[in-house]
Amino acid sequence: MRSQAEAGGVLEHLAKNLRRLRLAAGISQDELARKSGLSRRMVNGVEAGGTNISLANLDHVAAALNVAFVDLVQPPRQLHDSLRVLMWQSESQASQAVLLGAAPASRQVELWSWTLAPGERYDAQADPAGFSEMLYVLEGELQLELAAGTKRLATGDFFVFSSAQAYSYVNAGPSTLRFTRNVAS
Repeated sequence: MRSQAEAGGVLEHLAKNLRRLRLAAGISQDELARKSGLSRRMVNGVEAGGTNISLANLDHVAAALNVAFVDLVQPPRQLHDSLRVLMWQSESQASQAVLLGAAPASRQVELWSWTLAPGERYDAQADPAGFSEMLYVLEGELQLELAAGTKRLATGDFFVFSSAQAYSYVNAGPSTLRFTRNVAS
């Protein structure tokens, strides 16, 4: 995520949801930090609403609390099937990732809308084992960088892969790239 202002208040929702869910689980910030692999300072800062956190680290916090990713970031009283929460934005603000909604799976499925401006990229940390992504390119060409090599997806192409590895979305083309992303866990 970028900043609280750029993320449309998602850090504020995250702070409130994290505190509520942590207290409901009956665990301290120290215990949550240990279970999620984060520092207590990071957990405290996120819960205070003043610290930014990566999407991958949010996955670790959700797993440590035994809740869905969307439970951490959703606005109050918002249904999972209609979220539209801005979760990432590039420095230029021309590229973004919006969590559109989520549905139950073995844990959960998330639907995302992504836009990448020419020359921009998003570098992702590995998700926990058992996570997968399904990508569908709506416009432009997506360059997906994986450990095994680069996969190029043109308009109308789709690709499914395990996201339990570091990967990058890259727009090496001259026009805006738009694609949908489903995350299944």
